[in-house]
Amino acid sequence: MSDVMIDAADGGRFSAYVAKPTVAPAGGLVVIQEIFGVNAVMREMCDWYASQGFLAVCPDLFWRQQPGVQLTDKTQEEWNQAFALLNGMDQDKAVDDLKAALAWVRGQDGCTGKAGSVGYCLGGRLAFMMATRSDADANVGYYGVGLEGVLGEAGKIAKPLLLHIAENDKFSSPDKRDAVVAGVKDNEWVTAKVYPGVDHAFARPGGEHYDRDAADEANRLTVEFFRTHLA
Repeated sequence: MSDVMIDAADGGRFSAYVAKPTVAPAGGLVVIQEIFGVNAVMREMCDWYASQGFLAVCPDLFWRQQPGVQLTDKTQEEWNQAFALLNGMDQDKAVDDLKAALAWVRGQDGCTGKAGSVGYCLGGRLAFMMATRSDADANVGYYGVGLEGVLGEAGKIAKPLLLHIAENDKFSSPDKRDAVVAGVKDNEWVTAKVYPGVDHAFARPGGEHYDRDAADEANRLTVEFFRTHLA
């Protein structure tokens, strides 16, 4: 486990946390942060994906505003800072940075050359955008925020995409949730699974709305999905 520097497409460099599996070569995974930066939760998530046999890299997507952000979900002050960073993010450039991370991981000696993305919250939306804008081999989004706003791009999805959707997501109304499910149902590449009775961030260990059963199910499906499509 270490930090590396990756070149951005428009100049500059950003840091990324890397976790390597014990067996190589492996499929690559770009793990996409929540609004709290590349914090302990995201690093532990990368470590877990590495334990499942993937070469995982989590890029710092706030670097253009403030490099090295590591917030938690425990105080209102941190939430306020996280939302300020979210509102200040250029998501188009964030996707460019994710593409750079994707190219980086594919180019590593320990990678098979196949790579995908998996994101949470903000990262769930960006994983959807990776499915529409990049050549990632497979993508997974956990409770992506604002997916209804990018449904117009859904027709561009031509690689497998798995969406984990919280039925009672506090950041998405039932109407928006239903619009997302309806908006992707005719695309053969997309699987949208709604988890009954759970709230946003149900898969974040230690979080307020963590639901072990739903998290275990989503994580199991995610690993199976990537083992199938990144083999």
